[in-house]
Amino acid sequence: MVQKLIPEINKVYFINQYTLFHILSGSGSIQVDFKNYNNWQDKAIYLEKGQYIKFLSGDFVVRTIEFPNQEIFENQEVRVLFKHLISLGYINFDECAECQKYLSSTVFAENTKGIIDVSLKQWYWQNPFNASQNEYQVIFDIKEVVDQEFQNHLTNKDLVALIQDNGLNAQALVRDKLGITIKTMLANKRLTESKKDIAFTEKSIQEVSYDMGFKDPAYFNRVFKKSTGQSPSDFREQFDYHRKDPFVEDLTHLLQLHHKEERSLGFYADKMHLSVKALSKKTRDKMNDSLGRLIRNELINSSKRLLVEGESIKEVSLQLGFEEPNHFSTFFKLHTGHSPSEFKNQKVQVNTPFL
Repeated sequence: MVQKLIPEINKVYFINQYTLFHILSGSGSIQVDFKNYNNWQDKAIYLEKGQYIKFLSGDFVVRTIEFPNQEIFENQEVRVLFKHLISLGYINFDECAECQKYLSSTVFAENTKGIIDVSLKQWYWQNPFNASQNEYQVIFDIKEVVDQEFQNHLTNKDLVALIQDNGLNAQALVRDKLGITIKTMLANKRLTESKKDIAFTEKSIQEVSYDMGFKDPAYFNRVFKKSTGQSPSDFREQFDYHRKDPFVEDLTHLLQLHHKEERSLGFYADKMHLSVKALSKKTRDKMNDSLGRLIRNELINSSKRLLVEGESIKEVSLQLGFEEPNHFSTFFKLHTGHSPSEFKNQKVQVNTPFL
């Protein structure tokens, strides 16, 4: 089923079917499974059942496609789209000529398998972990084991016995390509699922600890606090699943209104009637991000939008309150990896109509 969605800010959207989110427009951050991500316009995100997504800004427009037909998932290649390894995977639609043929909702509705096929080609072309197809097969076999066994506190020997490595050294492969160990993958998965049970269910902390394979709830509390900086009960209170506290909406609105002229944390603290320390802590607890980075993200998003609209680098720097254009250029390149000129040229080439 294809739908156009204008999501509510900070609302939890649970994924009950394999779903594609195509971000048509919007600035700010999104959150998937307690991690924040930025710069999502014209990208496609594939999420699997059991995940959730939140939009930490009120100006997103999204096309969603649910895939009720399980047959397409019999192909093991498809899991590279839905099973994210260490961060949120995506397809760059504006770099994929074949994908752009599916931007019409009519085409989407008639041929959802087609968008899977072209997305697979694009994902392998992007090759995010610089691996061969055979290596990816082993890596995602490992991810399957992690997803199935995360509640069991397996030893390295247990893990090796469960993994079909096709002649490759599975543990070395994961360290080389993903930069983490398989044990860390297991621990990260267990932590994420623990957070979901704490945030979204009425289970007691003791029940959660037992469900996650911990025999000692006190030990679970220590492990959780070491990983998150909060006790499980504090995490439940701060996540505010039922949105009783309008903090995120209020702060996001202030950032969108004032980021072009105000960079001071003190300014936003005064507006929110908090000390800088209290605002910084609450921002991290509620939004899983720092206030300084949120301000910077707003500046980056605004600058990209102005550059795409054709404003000169000098004009963008003036509108965003930089003293000199070269100060803006240095800031932009530091946080995007491209100079403003490179970004503008890239967008012009990408958006050139097909002949």
